[in-house]
Amino acid sequence: MILTITLILSFLVAINFLLLIFSCNKTSKKVENKKPRVIGTEKPTPTLVSNQLSSNQLAATGS
Repeated sequence: MILTITLILSFLVAINFLLLIFSCNKTSKKVENKKPRVIGTEKPTPTLVSNQLSSNQLAATGS
């Protein structure tokens, strides 16, 4: 009985390691073709203004 349980557990551990080794979670390293930037044709980016509270002013949470 103990021998059977030990053999089954050993077999399951071996299968687990084989699945871990041959899993399909491998990432492919694709080389991206980046276009060169042309100077002078870019539009100026607009400036974003945020309405964040200063560090000593906190918003009410209701709790």
